[in-house]
Amino acid sequence: MRTPPTLVPASDSRASRASRAEEAENLEAASEGLDADPLLLALQDARARKAAADAEIRRLLAYGREFHGACPYRLESLAGAGSMTISGIRTAYGDNEITEVAREIRRDPNRRTAKSPTEEAHDR
Repeated sequence: MRTPPTLVPASDSRASRASRAEEAENLEAASEGLDADPLLLALQDARARKAAADAEIRRLLAYGREFHGACPYRLESLAGAGSMTISGIRTAYGDNEITEVAREIRRDPNRRTAKSPTEEAHDR
């Protein structure tokens, strides 16, 4: 099984192509005699890794805004680093993430960022 050329970036090295070919062969070999489809299992695994990465990003944002000293990270800085919009940063994390971070670092947040009137209206 080969990866279609349209899905392979032109800048890929031979090692990357060989690695993908080996992975495809491993998927084919793993599928022989199994009830589970290894491609579907690989997709489910990738989705779980993505969800874990998204959760980590939310916790990092909560830390940067709620736990980072008297001067939290600026929304603009976090938005740039996270490839998000400022409004996306404001809504990316909530009380659950703040609680998780507090438990992980064993201290309370420095202060709770006040919600803007529009955020409060949205919560109603």
